[in-house]
Parts: sequence; structure tokens; C-alpha cells
Amino acid sequence: MLARKYRPKDFTDLMVGQEPMVRTLTNAFETGRIAQAYMLTGVRGVGKTTTARILARALNYKTADIDKPTIDLRVPGEHCQAIMEGRHVDVIEMDAASHTGIDDIREIIEQVRYRPVSARFKVYIIDEVHMLSTAAFNGLLKTLEEPPEHVKFIFATTEIRKVPITVLSRCQRFDLRRISASDLVGLFSTIAAKEGIEAEPDALAMIARAAEGSARDGLSLMDQAIAHGGGVVQAEAVRGMLGLADRARIVDLFQHIVRGDVASALNEFQSQYEAGANPVVVLTDLADFTHLVTRLKYVPDAANDPSLSEVERTKAAEFAQGVAVTTLSRIWQMLLKGIPETENSSRTAGAAEMVLIRLAHAAHLPAPEDAARRLAEFSSEGGAPRPSSPAPSGNGGGGTRVPYQTNVTARAPEPAPRPQPSGPTAMLRAVPNPEPQNIGRLETRPAEAPKPLVSVNSISDIVDLAAEKRDVKLKALVRNFVRPVRIEPGRLDVNLTEGAPGTLLNELAVKLKEWTGIHWIVSTSREEGGPTMVEAETKAQEQRVSDARQDPDVAAILARFPGAKIIDVRVRAPTPEEEAEEAKPPAAAESEEGDILPGDDIEF
Repeated sequence: MLARKYRPKDFTDLMVGQEPMVRTLTNAFETGRIAQAYMLTGVRGVGKTTTARILARALNYKTADIDKPTIDLRVPGEHCQAIMEGRHVDVIEMDAASHTGIDDIREIIEQVRYRPVSARFKVYIIDEVHMLSTAAFNGLLKTLEEPPEHVKFIFATTEIRKVPITVLSRCQRFDLRRISASDLVGLFSTIAAKEGIEAEPDALAMIARAAEGSARDGLSLMDQAIAHGGGVVQAEAVRGMLGLADRARIVDLFQHIVRGDVASALNEFQSQYEAGANPVVVLTDLADFTHLVTRLKYVPDAANDPSLSEVERTKAAEFAQGVAVTTLSRIWQMLLKGIPETENSSRTAGAAEMVLIRLAHAAHLPAPEDAARRLAEFSSEGGAPRPSSPAPSGNGGGGTRVPYQTNVTARAPEPAPRPQPSGPTAMLRAVPNPEPQNIGRLETRPAEAPKPLVSVNSISDIVDLAAEKRDVKLKALVRNFVRPVRIEPGRLDVNLTEGAPGTLLNELAVKLKEWTGIHWIVSTSREEGGPTMVEAETKAQEQRVSDARQDPDVAAILARFPGAKIIDVRVRAPTPEEEAEEAKPPAAAESEEGDILPGDDIEF
């Protein structure tokens, strides 16, 4: 296997991706400051065990000319071959996953007192050291802190957080980094040339991305690709082997999404799916390309990554100039949620299509900052907002936008307008959907017919709106259970009475957005708030009945007819003649026999 055949044999080979560690060890060996224990940590396949063996070889290096620890291992020494093959008597390798108990550590403690048989140091290499039990760690502490001069410990782990801090403090720690995709591509190209294998650059780039920083995983995939392609590593064969989608087609899919073209996006996905692409991999590649476009907005030099294809490099740069950061961030967040949904779904293709539909639909929505700016313009200019200019592009994240067309139509006055409250008034209007962004050129469609202005400044306005929309249920719920606290543009704070349904606030927010065309935040407040409409009407009725009882004529009638009681008091709207009569001086309009004036209708 390539992973075993081309395993690094000295520090020169380890320079691929691990330069900081090699530099530190070089200086330590040259100055004679060699630690008694080393801790190597990193993800799988970055070379922890190989590094431990090379380090053991350097500690015990001996030739006819050199007899001291050194990192210059170009000439094989007496112990080098046996150490690299894992069969040297003085270099003991132990897998902590299968030797986790205190008894195994006790055996090591008893053996460290004896000097090495032939080498300079007795070296203990413990792989996956985080698997040791707590008792085993505690038993190792004293020996690890003050080991004999002829003993060195080298630990390797992928879970550094599971290693006790008391052990870490006694070791010199090295974090082996993930190997970058560009370094992996260079490594694979070198190995392919040595093996006489013809390999396409795009195919090696796919393998490097799939390896995720692990040289061992990448070489294993390369072995598989060589067998799959019959001795030739081709991009199409690797794509089919890994279940990947064509990166150029991922770019096309991204372009359909940012344009809001749902039909084209679904057709492109269906073509990739029929060609053998995994739906989850398609969404993951789409997320990777979204990240690439966003990164190029701030780091243009990232386009020089050799693991990128020419299509990705050029198209990503174009998208970085034309797509706003807010749009890219929204696509990224929706993909982060949609990928696990697709993975856990029993119908991955259908779930992936639903994610793509959501992404394409979101391209029509205005950015939050645009909506806030337009609302601020509307409020400051009294209902006549200026057409917004395209946001400047650049690293600030604005990008190029299609300006929204803003038309406002005033609503006809009500026959009997209600008195306006002293609090703030929310003047809400429907914002038309923006034109999908078109990379390379921007076009605008004819503006749709504007919707009438909607005025919402009180709970009674919401009730009237529910009545107008024939939502009898919501109207009754708002009248009976909602106590108003505060109302602002797009925000409503209320206090609910006992017995209110748990879904009332959510239903109210959804309906307000549907009826007014903007997003509403409806939340519960700790303040008591005003009375509900039913409570206010009941209190007003009680006050009218109380006023009626205090009227002399009504009191006389109640006294004249024992058992009579007031059932209802209604205030009738005055007729034009009565309004003219009320406009006269009070003395002329007042009744000679009492204080009951025209417009009062009392039932007994």
C-alpha cells in the first residue's frame, strides 16, 4: 500500500505540513535540551505514530561517525531499520486502547529501572494514550516526572482533552497540524511520478479534499483510485468512486440558487443525482463553494490554492464581486441546517430538493439591513421613501444589489375614524420581492402593482384587520386574551390573560406578516399592560349604567316601578339635525325637565 510504502523515514519527509515541530526538535537536539517525555496530538493520519518512531530513531542514532542524538538521519544508523519496523528490543510500542489498566502501567514502571540492551535510550511509545484509565494515569505520574536518565516516553493521542493536565504538564507537547490540500496535492503528484502513474490534477485535488488533512487517508484513496481506473487516476473515475458531483456543475447549481431560479436548480440537482452524486455530498460541496466565495471577498489570494479547479477559481472570484455577504451568510446558515436534515432523512434526494427550494426562494427576500433602512426612510420622510441606491460592493459585505421600487398608495379615509392614541403609530407597507441577483449583468423586472398602505397602531386595528380578512377565530382570541403593552413598527409587546392558547402569539405574528407584508415580532411582556378589548367594553358599559342610575329622571322611574332594573345603555350616533341642535348654546339645547339629552337611549 502507498501509505506504508511512502511512510516518512526521517525529519526531511516530515517537513510536509509539520515544519514548526521539526524546527523545535532541531533546536532542542542541537542544544542538548531533550525532554524526558513528548506528547504528540493531532487528527488521524497526520503522522503521530510515524513521528514517534522517527523521534525514537533520532534519540538512538548511531553510526561509525556519529554517536549522539541528532535529527540528521540521512544515513541509516545501527538501530534505524529495526526501530522503523517496530521490532527493536529497546523501543517498546504499546497500544493504550488494549492495555488500559494499572497492571500494564505497573509492568512498565518495573522495567524502567533496567538499562537498555543495545540502544542509548529505552523508549516507550504509547499510542492512543487517552484510553488509559484514571488509575493507570495516576500510577504513571511519579515515573513520568522523574524517570531514569536512560528512559524516554513518547505519547500519541487524537483526544488531547481527555489526557489529565497532570500528565500534560510533564510532557513537551507537539500539535501536528492538518496537512493542507495544496501540500497533499504536491505529495500525491510526487508519489504518482515515482510510481509511474498518470494522474489528472483535478483527480488529485478531489482526493486531497476528501482526505481532510490526513496523508494516510489520502494515500488510501489514491490506492483505490489507481485500482478503480486501471492504473490511471482520472477525475471522472474519482468522482464516481467518491460519489462526488462535478465541481463545475456545483458552480452552476450555486448560480441557479443565487438567481432564485428554482426550476433550473432542481433540474441541475436531478441530473447530478442521476449521474450518481450523493445528495448529501452535493449539499456539502455547495456549502464548500459558498465558503470559498465568501472567503474570496476578504482574501482574494485564496484563489491561488492548487486544490481548486480553474472553473472554481474563476467563477468564485466573479461571485465574490457580485453576491452580497448577507446573501452568502444566509445560504451558509440554511445549508448548515439542511445537510443534517438530509443525512437523517429516509428520502435523501427529496430532503435535498427541499433544501434547494428554500435556498432559491430566499434569494427573492430582501436583506434585513435593506428592510430596516427602507423602514427608517419611510418613517423619517412621512411615507415617501426614496428609491434605495445599490449598496456599494467590496469587503464591507454590501455587494451589488438591485434597487427596490417603492410605491405607496394612501388608503381611503374611514367614514368614522377612531381617535388616534398618543403612543407610536406603526405605518406598515408591503415590500415587493427584489429581483434575483444575476451574475455578470443586473436586470430589473417591471414593478408589480403596489399594495395599499396598512396602518396598525392599536389592538383595535388588529381586530378590525382580522374582521376584514374574515378570521373570526383570531379576532375573538385577540379581543378576549390580549392586553396591549407596547406597539412599534414591526413589534408588538402584549400580556396574555389566563386561559390564552399557547400558540396565540405565533399565530398573530404569522397573520400580521401575511396581512401587512412585513415581519412582526410578537412577544410577551412582564408589564401588566392595558385591558383587553372585552374588559374595556365591559368597564365602559358598567360606567354607562352607573351614570344612568345617577340621572334624576331614571332614578324617578326606577322608584316609581318597584323591581325595575337597567338592562342596557346604548349611545346612539346623533343625526345631522341633532348635531346642529347640539351646536347651539347650552342653555338652548338643555331640556327643561332634566339632563337627558338627545342621543341617549335607555332600556328598562
